Amino acid sequence: MTESAPLVRVIRSGLEESVHLGHVAVCDRDGRLVAHAGEPARPLYSRSAMKPLQAAVSMSAMSPKDLDGRDRLSDAQVAVMCASHNGEDVHVETVRSVLARGGLGVEALGCPPDWPIDQEAMAHAGERRRELHNCSGKHAGKLLSCARAGWDVASYLDPSHPLQQRILAAVESGTGIESPRIGVDGCGSPVHGVTVAAMATLYARLGEAGRWEGLSPHVDRAVKAMLAQPYLVAGRDRVDTAVMEVGDGVVVKAGAEGLICSSIPAGGLGIAIKVADGSARAAGPALIEVLRQLDLIDQTQVERLAAHARPPVLGGGSPVGELEPLVELRRTDP
Repeated sequence: MTESAPLVRVIRSGLEESVHLGHVAVCDRDGRLVAHAGEPARPLYSRSAMKPLQAAVSMSAMSPKDLDGRDRLSDAQVAVMCASHNGEDVHVETVRSVLARGGLGVEALGCPPDWPIDQEAMAHAGERRRELHNCSGKHAGKLLSCARAGWDVASYLDPSHPLQQRILAAVESGTGIESPRIGVDGCGSPVHGVTVAAMATLYARLGEAGRWEGLSPHVDRAVKAMLAQPYLVAGRDRVDTAVMEVGDGVVVKAGAEGLICSSIPAGGLGIAIKVADGSARAAGPALIEVLRQLDLIDQTQVERLAAHARPPVLGGGSPVGELEPLVELRRTDP
């Protein structure tokens, strides 16, 4: 097996203090590996990077009034269903609005009580609450779909639940992995074990009209909502939001344990990056560098993303170094 490749190094006061290793896969919609670093076949759990597809499956079980017309789900509501949000007021209010459509309250959420990710929001949180959990939007969407479809709400996280079975079928179709390993995510939802290349393939396919039998309009809606409302997908000081605000049609979704994925619908490409040690701090710089090497963002855009492309290393509260990308893509011969 190919060893992990250097992705990002940490420079403090002129000294290389740490190096984050990992794996990168860039795939097209046919699952062909276009470029890589490290081992594209490295297994992983998809974690929150699977949320756009889960949101699409949730929408597929909803009623016409949720999907069409003036009273349909807003882009903000769909985006928060795809989110690993900060727990800022705008995120919490939007989660509550999704639940309210199904006559549900926050007590229906199956995710555990948590603090918000955002430090400013944490200062005003008061206590851990389910709606503050970064996955509460995903759970709200699943609950709304169950309420609309007449499925049991209390057991919506059970892998045998009709909604979870639909999600599993969509994961198999999108990744090309049959019978993926099923684990338990941090929020309590089933999580699917695939590979780095499989996640890149899935993200390439997010932008392919007609790929998803019965799901295509909902996948398209999830992608467009993320691009229309990137702040709802993550929030203040988050790389997902920043890249989608700066990039031209570049979709980004991070997951736990140093996973980050990107879809370029116009180019038919998907990117998946897995930091081997699980460090989230290396994922953003690695992704931005991969996008730059693929000519999907230009130097001006990289400079606008400097806070995420080369995050500062602090000493005594002041910058004394930075995280520097090291990733070198190897192009695959056609």
